[in-house]
Amino acid sequence: MTELYDAMSTLRAVRRLRPDPIPEDVLERVVQAACWAPTGGNTQPWRVVVATDPAVKQGLADIYRPEWYNYSAGFMKRFVDSPPEVAAKWQRVKDAGDHLADNLAQAPAILVFAANPAMMAVTDAKLDRVSLVGGGSVYPAVQNLMLACVAEGLGCTLTTLHCLREAEVMQVLNIPTDWATAAMVPIGYPVGKGHGPITRLPPSEMAYRNTFGTPWVD
Repeated sequence: MTELYDAMSTLRAVRRLRPDPIPEDVLERVVQAACWAPTGGNTQPWRVVVATDPAVKQGLADIYRPEWYNYSAGFMKRFVDSPPEVAAKWQRVKDAGDHLADNLAQAPAILVFAANPAMMAVTDAKLDRVSLVGGGSVYPAVQNLMLACVAEGLGCTLTTLHCLREAEVMQVLNIPTDWATAAMVPIGYPVGKGHGPITRLPPSEMAYRNTFGTPWVD
């Protein structure tokens, strides 16, 4: 029990990865962890492409890199007038992101999760808002995989920037056009410490008792 809580409380974005290969038995275990995740109706409407071929990884890297730099430039503008310590914190995040973007092809494995909407129980599809429910049959698998990475000593991070050029990603990976991509997770042994303490809001700010807005703690 303690090990599970330790994994959840130390799972952070690790963007600096060594190129050292990941043993096949380790890859098998983390993918198996993804397969244990729950899905609506137990349909398991997702698949994951584990890219280890240098040419395939380079294809993904060529798509990802310009999207990261375009996104991060806009993101960092938010902190132009911030206190120096705040700006410095986010600059470190950007630097790590730059490292990933510049070295994505050297990650030993890049996992791209895809899902088939026709296989999903999307109960909110007709509501007048962005649909959310379908992701519930994909992202638990991504989370399982990432928690397994913590247990195996692997660094990992979840990105969705590839979706900005999804058609190209699907062509590189030969994903059928009636499927959609949901997450890209590069994994590898970390440079430095890897996973560690995370900063998240506590239940007192994230949870309510019985009705929305009612304090979790009286």
